[in-house]
Amino acid sequence: MFKQINKYWWCQILGWSAYFVLNCFFYYALDKSVLKLSDLINLLIFITLGILSTHLFRTLINRRNWVAYSSEKQIFLFFTMVAGTAVTLYVTYNALMYFIFKYKQEDLVTSIIKGLVSAFAISFIWWMIYYIWHYIERNRSSQVDQLKLETTVKELELKTIKAQLNPHFIFNALNSIRALVDENPQRARTAITELSNILRSSMQTEKAETVSLENELNIVKDYLALEHIRFEERLNVKYEIDPDTLELQVPPMMLQTLVENAIKHGISRIIKGGSVYINSSLKGMQHVITIENTGQIVENSINGHGFGLQSTRQRLSLLFGSRASFEIRNKDEQTVEATVVMPLL
Repeated sequence: MFKQINKYWWCQILGWSAYFVLNCFFYYALDKSVLKLSDLINLLIFITLGILSTHLFRTLINRRNWVAYSSEKQIFLFFTMVAGTAVTLYVTYNALMYFIFKYKQEDLVTSIIKGLVSAFAISFIWWMIYYIWHYIERNRSSQVDQLKLETTVKELELKTIKAQLNPHFIFNALNSIRALVDENPQRARTAITELSNILRSSMQTEKAETVSLENELNIVKDYLALEHIRFEERLNVKYEIDPDTLELQVPPMMLQTLVENAIKHGISRIIKGGSVYINSSLKGMQHVITIENTGQIVENSINGHGFGLQSTRQRLSLLFGSRASFEIRNKDEQTVEATVVMPLL
């Protein structure tokens, strides 16, 4: 039964009950006695009329959708509700006292002033609490809606990036296989097998925002096996992976994208080939991944504006905000270094 009563009525019941208790307390404190039956009836009638009048005006403003009003209109509406409720409460109470109980005041002017002041004070407090409550509720609801919107946008952006990454990778991989078809059909068939392994692994992580580094390394190793068929001895790979980082979470296809960038823009442009060095380590409360490759970044693209690098920055920003960073630079005259720093989740 009590669960069916909404917050508004709970506030009405508790608020007016507190008003009743306070009146009983002050009456006892001043007169050193409990309320007389007539005074008790008058107080209960006043409280009943207070509930009815406040509820009446609340119903009116809710039907007008007052929360959609501007701040200026809401301030005007507040004082209008205070005045309307106070006058309604005062008039109905005194009319009831006069016509039913034949209750008369000796000093009419003083009685009206005191009655109106009391009604205005009670009405002001009631509406002040009501407005503050709704202001807090609207603010909290707005924050929740904003968080939901940001989460939805983030998910959509991540899905868009991943949807672009897979065709981008497949296109590059197919170009590599096409180069082997005439030269060595057997190697081309092996390359297709390697590609199917990569696609199988990537499909398993398609719906995930992050995957373990170990899973990501498996895709990278399949990709490098595919590329090694094309480059043979021109491609050397070295891994230095801290075992404690294997279970850490990273954006899916991020490491593969950076390794692909190292092959495409570094190794493939050097006649004698080069090497790729992949390092994963912990530094304090950060997970640091470093990829070094033989080559150089030309001056006008030092910040890395390729699709793969842009997607890496976007996903790190979406997942970790300012707590993550990505940098690519010329480490020396022969080596390019890409560094990803992520917080430990």
